[in-house]
Amino acid sequence: MRSENAAPILLKDYQPTPYLIEKVDLDFRLNPTHTTVRSKLTVRRREGAAATAAIELDGDDLKLDGVCVDDIPLAEEEYTATPDRLMIPAPAAERFELTIDTSLDPSKNTQLMGLYVSSRTFCTQCEAEGFRRITYFYDRPDVLAPYTTRMTANKKAYPVLLGNGNLVESGDVTGTDEHYAVWHDPHPKPSYLFALVAGNLARISTDYTTSSGSPVKLNIYVEHGNETRADWAMDSLVRSMRWDEQVFGREYDLDVFNVVAISDFNMGAMENKGLNIFNDKYILADPDTASDADYAGIESVVAHEYFHNWTGNRITCRDWFQLCLKEGLTVFRDQEFSADERSRPVKRIADVQRLKAAQFPEDGGPLAHPVRPEQYKEINNFYTATIYEKGAELVRMIKTLLGERGFRKGMDLYFERHDGEAATIEDFIKSFEDATGTDLRHFMLWYSQAGTPTVTAEATYDAQAQTLTLTLSQETRPTPNQPQKKPLVIPIRFGLVAANGKDVGYSKVEGATVNADVLLLNEAQQTVVFHGISEKPVPSLLREFSAPVNLRSNLSLDDQLFLMGRDSDPFNRWQAAQTVATRLLISRSRGENLPQEASFIDALGEIAADTCLDTAFRALALQLPSEADLAREIGENVDPDAIGRAHEDLRAAIGQRLYGYLRDLYVELAPKDSRFDPGASAAGVRALRNRLLGYLAASGEAEGHGLVKAHFDSANNMTDRLSALVLLDHLNLPGKTEALAAFEARHKTDHLAMDKWFTVQATCPAPGTLARVKELTNHPAFSWTNPNRVRSVVGAFCAGNQRQFNAPDGSGYDYLAETTLQIDGKNPQLAARILNSFRSWRSLEAGRQEKAKAALKSILDSGQELSTDTKDIAERCLQ
Repeated sequence: MRSENAAPILLKDYQPTPYLIEKVDLDFRLNPTHTTVRSKLTVRRREGAAATAAIELDGDDLKLDGVCVDDIPLAEEEYTATPDRLMIPAPAAERFELTIDTSLDPSKNTQLMGLYVSSRTFCTQCEAEGFRRITYFYDRPDVLAPYTTRMTANKKAYPVLLGNGNLVESGDVTGTDEHYAVWHDPHPKPSYLFALVAGNLARISTDYTTSSGSPVKLNIYVEHGNETRADWAMDSLVRSMRWDEQVFGREYDLDVFNVVAISDFNMGAMENKGLNIFNDKYILADPDTASDADYAGIESVVAHEYFHNWTGNRITCRDWFQLCLKEGLTVFRDQEFSADERSRPVKRIADVQRLKAAQFPEDGGPLAHPVRPEQYKEINNFYTATIYEKGAELVRMIKTLLGERGFRKGMDLYFERHDGEAATIEDFIKSFEDATGTDLRHFMLWYSQAGTPTVTAEATYDAQAQTLTLTLSQETRPTPNQPQKKPLVIPIRFGLVAANGKDVGYSKVEGATVNADVLLLNEAQQTVVFHGISEKPVPSLLREFSAPVNLRSNLSLDDQLFLMGRDSDPFNRWQAAQTVATRLLISRSRGENLPQEASFIDALGEIAADTCLDTAFRALALQLPSEADLAREIGENVDPDAIGRAHEDLRAAIGQRLYGYLRDLYVELAPKDSRFDPGASAAGVRALRNRLLGYLAASGEAEGHGLVKAHFDSANNMTDRLSALVLLDHLNLPGKTEALAAFEARHKTDHLAMDKWFTVQATCPAPGTLARVKELTNHPAFSWTNPNRVRSVVGAFCAGNQRQFNAPDGSGYDYLAETTLQIDGKNPQLAARILNSFRSWRSLEAGRQEKAKAALKSILDSGQELSTDTKDIAERCLQ
């Protein structure tokens, strides 16, 4: 674990290494407590590098056993070695073979970075800087080489030996109980994409043929007994491979594609070349243990990691400052895949919900940073929503600006130019410029400027002149190290909605560039005049959420209610409902009531009744903004308890006003077939029915409460069972205790299902939940060493329980500080991720602010040696 006061790493300081590594040969003798690694590197001095340049390789807590140059052992005075660095001064030859021997104890690697053991299975995680925990190396993404990996292990304990690339040799070791396997990856890759797996695993397989006729064997490895639970993941993989061929023209490039599911993993999954390693949460699914959200998540993550084969592996990033080049781009690709596989409007809404819930608070707090940061202390802390979700939005804006054909031409040129290279954002943007002749220099500001812009729109209609005037302005508030902001290029997709719900046309427009339905805002303020409009329209702005901005307008609540019922753009219809609900809820939290509340509730009923709408869309439109959404919208002097009460009151009002209709629709939507269908259509019906059940429960009617318990008892799938359990627990309904016990008894041997049971209780908004959380960490199914368990309890409480984490007495903050210190010594990445729950503390009311600040300071003042991960987050939260 690194726990140093290191200077920040700066983008402007980038320099290539003085030596190239042309080939990597690795030899592992695997033993849980004593693994030896021999690394043979073919090294060549880079053209132009000084002959006196030393070779300095990265390490992290390594034990060096020996060093050779061209098979000649070096004396101790011929090199300098520490656990974190190996330096050989000025090698005499321009090209030589460097052999390095190290030894490891994977069983004690609780950081889950480098080589470690998970449930008796050897596995690796090398992104971002884990390879240096295996052997000394230029552990950075711009050093690319082909790898050959040999593994030797006990055959009975580890019958499966997997590596990157293609299997080229395997067999028994004569006279021993061991066997070996040799894997070769011909595609040059950086060290962060290295992987190996060794264990006793089951496998499901299928054959795939690429569009050009190349055969590929697809394998998913899981723990024995879980084979059938990997079927959906395999189906998702096949569909994603075919989609990438059809939409981006990208084929797979090896003979085999292996996926391995493990239970101890810091991340969701890892795209190692030809050997993807997954948190088993994103592979295993069956109707009894996986919810519809799990099925959708598996589909999305499997696709994401596969799509990395081209956007991340074949073309990687030059340095970690360019991380969004692979992550943001690949998130965009997996979002497009899911949109094509499911409902595009519903997927877009879900993606924007995630962006606003995770990235907007990041942009608005002390952890704000550009999509391409200019400096970092700990790269693990920049695997953020800004890099992933906002990075994807930037790619989407490029597509909006260039159109479908222009975007595809730019992507094709990018693949053609940079295949096999470590690229930069400039390389990416230049491909689009050259492919389409478009100047995107102004757009580059999105990559370097942090913060969420606020776009303000004021509409004025002149009936006599038949003009609609839109006054548009943009402002981005100061963020850490960026007090001054410049105007951005903001594509605003729009429509002008007439009384009949149709978009009106216009004869001409002045004051902005308008291409089809996209208006370009690229100045601090612009006045846009539409001519030839014969009736007053209601502007529908930012359709499909065409830019990651906050939109403020002078539309009245009645205008928003009109768009909620009539807008032809599904996203903006949903957004109008959210806008009205937000204003109503904020007013309620301040002790006020708005007269439009009844009209809003009736409009929700109309959406629920509209069978022409996608059922999943109806479910989303009926969903109120979360308590966290409201806190973000209020922005300062936030009182989570007042928000929570307002939320409860409005839910109750909706349930009471629409009770009879919602009950009848709930009954009407009851499944006619007991068979479970994980597809989007069936999932949408379940989502709508469970949303209705929530309002029936919130109404306070005894019949509604009884329906919840009956829903739980009769559920034949996890989605319905879990939805009912949340209502029973969070509303403290009759049957709650029995339902929690029944769920635990049913799923006590399945860790992924138990994670849901933990989270239900950790997110309960009732007083006393913190004590309950502490009890849950003593449950036999809980483990402090497993990231999923910790996230399901501690992470769920701190990030998902607005009221109790933000308790006025500061107890939630103190618990997070204590837990962070407890976790940090074993797993710094996990500790830092959970500590992110403090990111919005400055928006709270003064009393809570003081207690949160004190808890943060207690971490830094603890006297405990902190990892760079945790110290970095704590310091940035306090800056």
